[in-house]
Amino acid sequence: MNNTGEKLCVGVATLIIMTTVIFVHGTGIREREYNETFEIIEQKIHAQRPDINVTPCLWGALGARFNDNRASVPLEDATLALSQPEEDAYIVLWGQLYCDILYQLRLLSLKPVESGNAFGEDPGDILQSRVASFTPTSELEAKLQEAGIAEIFAEAREAVIRSEPYQRALLTVSKSDLSEYYAPIARAVVAQAMFISEQQEKFPPILTDAQLRDKVVELLTLALTEAELGLGGWLLKPFIELAQHGGTNYVRGNRLELTDKISPMPGDILLYQTRGEKIRAFIQQQIAQAEPPVVLLAHSLGGIACVDLLVQQQLFQVELLVTVGSQAPFLYEINALYSLEYGQLLPEHFPEWLNIYDLRDFLSYVGNRIFPERVQDVQVDSRQPFPRSHGAYWTNAKTWEAIISRLP
Repeated sequence: MNNTGEKLCVGVATLIIMTTVIFVHGTGIREREYNETFEIIEQKIHAQRPDINVTPCLWGALGARFNDNRASVPLEDATLALSQPEEDAYIVLWGQLYCDILYQLRLLSLKPVESGNAFGEDPGDILQSRVASFTPTSELEAKLQEAGIAEIFAEAREAVIRSEPYQRALLTVSKSDLSEYYAPIARAVVAQAMFISEQQEKFPPILTDAQLRDKVVELLTLALTEAELGLGGWLLKPFIELAQHGGTNYVRGNRLELTDKISPMPGDILLYQTRGEKIRAFIQQQIAQAEPPVVLLAHSLGGIACVDLLVQQQLFQVELLVTVGSQAPFLYEINALYSLEYGQLLPEHFPEWLNIYDLRDFLSYVGNRIFPERVQDVQVDSRQPFPRSHGAYWTNAKTWEAIISRLP
């Protein structure tokens, strides 16, 4: 078959066979997003193969949706949610500390440096002495054991003491605000201990028990000083503002809106894994209505559905399957592919399979090592970070170089 269509002469009539490319979308896609992507795909194909018939397969209408007007979503009085900014400030703060253990110490290091007293002990030396040499009280020691970090506590404290933000923060201490430093240091040590635990692939109770975590911080702060606990005025204010305008309270107060935005993607995956037969039947219907030979161009979850369908059904009109940023090889390897248990071979009737992946797309996988000699993998590079890389295939020239050259 040549690249401009094959002409078959039957008596005096001439029959032109046109290849059909059916685009099967992935998870979370609905009509507006699908149409935008379909237009790009159609333009890319017709730029090189105007003879190709590109047809849609929008199965999103069968995807996840709320059947009872979101009755399962818990709601909260917005005025009640906004009445607890200080509580949520701590939640926002810990979210930051999980990403940057030394965050508060970096803030403290930005304070203006006051001139020291030449005839007295430097406040930074006092702070360093207390942090480096204190002995945990029996109550703190018991709580460290309960939290599961007693054995690594000294290591965590030493890591904080050696850090550059801590050393810079010592230079900004004055006698008037010495007590302001103990709680941030305590949080940094506890966050460091949690980080070490995860690095060692240990999962102590403190990782998920916020009350236990805060109690350890409280006892550690008390062990350093008997001063009033708290974040300290200028450290607390930004987190209260963030909690009011962009933190947990925002999420709670806008739960319905956020659920609408987030739910289609995981919802489609869950729906397909439990009741995917309707989606596969819809794809099969589009194939039956298409002029052969048929090429299935399938993205993400659409690729999984097409693999399952082509394993289960012998569809002679499908000559080529192209999966893009898809997870079928991964699901097969962990024995979670619906149509094929791990160890079973692809059936002989399964068509030629081209699989396109991007190392920056963490939802894409390779198939040749899983299905030797049955899948041809092609790597592309979108130069986009994840998750944007997952949807960046359609404007990548190498994607189309691989696809167009294999179209019947």
